[in-house]
Amino acid sequence: MEHTTDAGLERGLRRWDLVALVINSVIGAGIFGLPSRVYALAGTYSLLAYVVSAVAIVLIIMCFAEVGSRFTATGGPYLYARVALGPLIAFQVGWLMWLARIAGFAAVCNLGIGYLAYFVPASGADLWRALVIIGAVSSVAIANIIGVRVTAAVTNALTVGKLIPLLLLVLIGLFFVDPQRYSFATPPSYGSFSQAALLLVFTYVGFEGAVIPAGEMRDPGRHLPFALLTGIGVVALLYVLIQTVCIGTLPQLASSDRPLSDASLRFLGAPGASLIAAGALVSIGGAMNALMFATPRLLFAMAENRQLPHWFLTTHPRFHTPIVAILLTALVTLVLTVFSTFISALTISAVIRLIAYATTCAALPILRRNSGVPPPTFLAPAGPIVALTAVTLSLWLLANSTWGEARLVAIASVIGFVLYVPCALRRDVRQQVKPAAPTAGL
Repeated sequence: MEHTTDAGLERGLRRWDLVALVINSVIGAGIFGLPSRVYALAGTYSLLAYVVSAVAIVLIIMCFAEVGSRFTATGGPYLYARVALGPLIAFQVGWLMWLARIAGFAAVCNLGIGYLAYFVPASGADLWRALVIIGAVSSVAIANIIGVRVTAAVTNALTVGKLIPLLLLVLIGLFFVDPQRYSFATPPSYGSFSQAALLLVFTYVGFEGAVIPAGEMRDPGRHLPFALLTGIGVVALLYVLIQTVCIGTLPQLASSDRPLSDASLRFLGAPGASLIAAGALVSIGGAMNALMFATPRLLFAMAENRQLPHWFLTTHPRFHTPIVAILLTALVTLVLTVFSTFISALTISAVIRLIAYATTCAALPILRRNSGVPPPTFLAPAGPIVALTAVTLSLWLLANSTWGEARLVAIASVIGFVLYVPCALRRDVRQQVKPAAPTAGL
């Protein structure tokens, strides 16, 4: 059995760096754009949709916390699937997760342009939009090449920067809530509620960005479960409070393009709306930084397991970061962001991530029976039941995706299989010529 060794990477991420990374990865574009969309689908029941999505994600995160506490190497869901489910499924998970996170970046960046237009209306024009995207992608790529401690410092600063305006929105907005704005008399249809819950999954995803770079963490077995559970608890509470304020203060919520800014405009005036718009830009910048940090590490892990060309293992001689993987990820991200929209990129990202999440949940009972892997430092209560429930909820959410989304995922999977075959054949040939030396670092 092969496992990544993360040669050349630096273990610079500490406990609270990981908590900040979880919060920064999860709170991105979705919460600034989706409150209006889910309200249009589910009305006041959108509050319940947030809770349903949060419960599903918490169950998934408990599985991630246990499975991730066994490993100290880079790869996250890809590595878990490789050990528990074999190289083919692992390759598909790594490939699809890489695409999903790039699509997530595209969604975040496109919504960011909408908020930037609040201050600079011309930024929405085609030429300026392309220039803004090039600048955004280049900036986060450079920041991630410079080094893991620089990335952690930027992440910590952006996490604080994004939480301050959101907390102000909640703490002040709760005093202006109109109770008559809440109506539970007419529940939404099953289809509308399910679609709202699926969209809201996107507001909670991204936490896997904190488990992928385990090879750059200090004591991941101890710190990772704490960071995952603490981070998602903070996020879930904040989300429900934000939706509560938006429903109670903004009569035109269902049609708002910038719901948080429009809500704050009603009780904080123009300065408050500007503050929220600025907070959205900070939040979106933080999410892009977190996405660009973790996503290239998937390519690095797949290359270490000889499922991608070895040049993805190239690290910067000074900064010890996977420079080739970062540059390729940035290039593909740039192209996809230019040619996509917020909703289109968001939905396909959420669907693909649910598939990868389900494989990690399925890995939990398998790894519990595998004596060849280290014991976990965190045990999920009623682990097999939690895993089964999490997989079931993931499948339920996936069942509410459209045929077009399912078709895109199927095409991506076929492409992944086509990429996997030559890599697998080349790897087998190399093993016949010279057996691979054992590697360390579960």
